[in-house]
Amino acid sequence: MRDIVYMVHTSLDGCVEGPNGEFDWPVMGPELSGHSQEMTERCGEFAYGRKVWDMMAGFWPTAETVSDHPHDIAFAPVWRETPKIVFSRTLEKADWNTRVVGGALPEVVASLKAEPGKDVLLMGGAELAAALTADGLIDEYLVFVHPVVLGGGKRPFADGTARLGLELVESRTFDGRVVLLRFRRA
Repeated sequence: MRDIVYMVHTSLDGCVEGPNGEFDWPVMGPELSGHSQEMTERCGEFAYGRKVWDMMAGFWPTAETVSDHPHDIAFAPVWRETPKIVFSRTLEKADWNTRVVGGALPEVVASLKAEPGKDVLLMGGAELAAALTADGLIDEYLVFVHPVVLGGGKRPFADGTARLGLELVESRTFDGRVVLLRFRRA
């Protein structure tokens, strides 16, 4: 049975984007980039909500033409080759080795978890993460806290997310600046 692993980058004040939607603040140093590569090897599929999918599909297919950052150069071919899932009620199809799934989340996720293969890595998507959490469908949470205060913006879970007990299974620092808090459901 595959796990659903939610990976999210947050600011110190708990935001996943700035007040105007900025996502220019996460710093991918060599250690964090290396850990990211380890996660992509552990997980056989990437998953996104519609909004994050649009952002990812707008950058990663041609990342090497707009960025010379070592992380971007290393991750772009991995992103293109790895199978992807988009949770959406409105998107009909997607490119880049991607399938679109819709319907009731408990049934859709139960089916995904039952498929053979490696875990599914959910990246970003506050509304989707909140809905999956509410239904008890996320098995592991990887929260990367970056040393920046954004002063407002979207949080990693939508407002109204129910209380959830978690067990800390790992904490680690990358590049002397980013802290990983790894949790499993209690």
